[in-house]
Amino acid sequence: MRVEEREAAHIPLTKAGLARMAFVAIAALGALAASVAAAPGLNGVAGAALAAICVTIAIFDYRLVIIPDELNALALIAGLAAAGLETSPANAILAAVARASVMFAAFFVFRFGYRRLRGVEGMGLGDVKLAAVAGAWLDWPYLPVAVDVAALSALTVAVFARLRGRKLHPMAKLPFGVFFAPSIWACWWLAALRDGPM
Repeated sequence: MRVEEREAAHIPLTKAGLARMAFVAIAALGALAASVAAAPGLNGVAGAALAAICVTIAIFDYRLVIIPDELNALALIAGLAAAGLETSPANAILAAVARASVMFAAFFVFRFGYRRLRGVEGMGLGDVKLAAVAGAWLDWPYLPVAVDVAALSALTVAVFARLRGRKLHPMAKLPFGVFFAPSIWACWWLAALRDGPM
């Protein structure tokens, strides 16, 4: 266990902290129920698994500003397994792999270009891998939506923090996975609602 993980594990719980934990737990349970309701059967179970993994990723990234490789790998495998539930499993899995590869490449190029231009890391590798997860789970039309929702949410939180008087350093790390992971599930959920009645 890394030093920062040990320190995060020993953060004392306050009333605000307990309230946040309760909110996250209620949101997670709601996402699980919404997944099963939107897509009954194994697809709903897969969506519930995605919801659980996305919540876990968001918590890790919020507390440690890191997305564990194990969670990204689990989400990616679950996405490919979910693709295997489609009518043409082989084609669906190949399409999911193609989308995941394109998303990974696009985010990696952005990360590399930002570092070359600015001389600092603009995005962690965990976020790049999470982009591949988005590709495995979402069809092409939903991928830019998931990225835009995550980016706008992160920007909104940063602006509100600034308006409340919090000083934000230009080089401060923003845990993008906190916003990106839930937006992946939300877009999956919207697609499930579109494809079948609740």
